[in-house]
Amino acid sequence: MKFRNIILLVSILFLFCNKADAIKIGLQTEAKQVKIASSVSAEIYDDYRNKLLYEIKPMKIYEFKPNGKEIAVMINRKPVGLGTNQVRIVTKKAGFLCSKRAWYRGDFVITNMGNGATLINDIPLEEYLKGVVPSEMPSKWNMEALKAQAIAARSYAVATKNAGKHGSKGFDLVATTADQAYGGASAEKERTSKAVDDTRGIVLVQNQKVIPTYYHSSSGGKTKVWSSGSSFLQSVPSFDNERKKNGHGVGMSQHGANNLAAQGYNAYQILNYFYKDFKFAKLSNNWDL
Repeated sequence: MKFRNIILLVSILFLFCNKADAIKIGLQTEAKQVKIASSVSAEIYDDYRNKLLYEIKPMKIYEFKPNGKEIAVMINRKPVGLGTNQVRIVTKKAGFLCSKRAWYRGDFVITNMGNGATLINDIPLEEYLKGVVPSEMPSKWNMEALKAQAIAARSYAVATKNAGKHGSKGFDLVATTADQAYGGASAEKERTSKAVDDTRGIVLVQNQKVIPTYYHSSSGGKTKVWSSGSSFLQSVPSFDNERKKNGHGVGMSQHGANNLAAQGYNAYQILNYFYKDFKFAKLSNNWDL
């Protein structure tokens, strides 16, 4: 196969899209209890009034439960109501928060939704992506494939946030392959973090809107499009013929991306191969508040 013209790389239109705030990832929903810990001293705030409610010690497990309409923290095995249905947990200095046997950057938000507690990781988008890329693609793979994955994951995250897919639940994406696999800081690898840093802010746009860049593990020979159709999707040879279909088959084949990278394609050429009718753009500089 002939390589796409390398001029593509220098003709990227770095359109400055609207900034994207920190992204909210739903880690638990309808939970009877939420257990968290912190690597350093942390503080619990009323998330509505920004009022300090309680301080927690490092490396100690704290249990939160719905208590009537409030959130309560268990102290000496008794629930202590915090006077609000939504709390935010913030480390006092650089550190990590832990839940579900994984460490996370950013803040935790715990909300009493009436049908149980919801645990949200509120985190800057680039830091979120560092927990996504190694969860979605092996860190030992070709660097250009990892960069393509980082751009695809960033675009999918921003487009999904903008679409309000999970808005009624108070977060933007879930941490599973129902959206994107996300393992938090515990999943981070040096090579995948470099792929995120090297493509910082870059997304795929169509008509000034970030597009949801669907991707999958392998499609067994040829990608497909949704029956409803999207103009940025196309059916092309997937370059993963040695692997059976694994995933929905729409958009970028991850194995195909790695195989194309091995043939000399860079990240931008890989994405141009799997998607069509789009432009590369860059989010504004202050987007990850």
